[in-house]
Amino acid sequence: MLIGAHDAILFVNSAAEDFFSRSRVQLRHDTLTGLVPSDHPLFLLLRQVRETGGTVTEHGLILSTPRFHHEGICVQGSDVPDHPGQVLLAFQDASAARVLDRQLAFRSAARSVSGMAAILAHEVKNPLSGIRGAAQLLEGSVNEPDRELAVLIRDEADRIRALVERMEMFSEKPVGRRPVNIHRVLEHVRTLAANGVATGIPIIEDYDPSLPPVWGNRDELVQVLLNLVKNAAEAIKGSEQPGTITLTTAYRQGIRLAGSGSGQRRHLPLLVTIRDTGPGISETIRPHLFEPFLTTKASGSGLGLALAGKIINDHGGIIEVESRPGCTEISLHLPVVSEDTGHVA
Repeated sequence: MLIGAHDAILFVNSAAEDFFSRSRVQLRHDTLTGLVPSDHPLFLLLRQVRETGGTVTEHGLILSTPRFHHEGICVQGSDVPDHPGQVLLAFQDASAARVLDRQLAFRSAARSVSGMAAILAHEVKNPLSGIRGAAQLLEGSVNEPDRELAVLIRDEADRIRALVERMEMFSEKPVGRRPVNIHRVLEHVRTLAANGVATGIPIIEDYDPSLPPVWGNRDELVQVLLNLVKNAAEAIKGSEQPGTITLTTAYRQGIRLAGSGSGQRRHLPLLVTIRDTGPGISETIRPHLFEPFLTTKASGSGLGLALAGKIINDHGGIIEVESRPGCTEISLHLPVVSEDTGHVA
């Protein structure tokens, strides 16, 4: 973005149009004060460049308006020697790097839980069946006071078995995958949510109907998306203000992820976003969202988001979370199926 002597916007490239959610024509008819508040640190950077020349860089800036919201932005300002007073601004969004960092954390958490699930399944379920069977035999051969103890043993064995079965969801068992229409998955999730976990909350759909299919497992994608919509609904119900849930899809170029143990890079152009207008996620919780057994709910298990992270990772995708008061967005970046080959693009 080229800024004139009086902070008029003289030129922007196509990336700036996407960044500020405005067209080039709109931006060139505006000034910088039309984009950010007049007391924003960006104007201090401009003054420094004009007074000292050279290049000045600011890190960790927040740029936020009703049209766009960016955090952790690096802005580099450089003078234009042939045109005094003009400053060339370069905006660098570090969110992609943050997404990849989070993805590595999700993978680590998923591997840890998968290993624990395998140990539990092998070491606990088999002897547990024997304990339960013995308790059932005792029920019919002991007096009434002791029968209550036998029933207690049986019930506790059932409870432990149920916990182990929930943990088995994290196992590395292969599941069948095929081309999946993500919009049919979202429509099914919307129907389930509207008649269950999100009853009475408006659910807005904003889809790009031209999207290619995802290479994935329909049931697992339904499980992930329904859990995310359920979390959004609970956040809205827990606030004092009415709110909405928005489901969006889009095709976005830019994110490529290197496959583990190979030099190939996966393109993740399909974007699915679940947005809610709830109170937002606490900053202390946000970095640990996808860790297993972490929950803020009195009756929660802390496994829902950890499982979501594992499933999306198994699909070759990544999850991005952005939250502030009044808006939380969870975005799924997924690979698509190449039409000519039928393989992941």
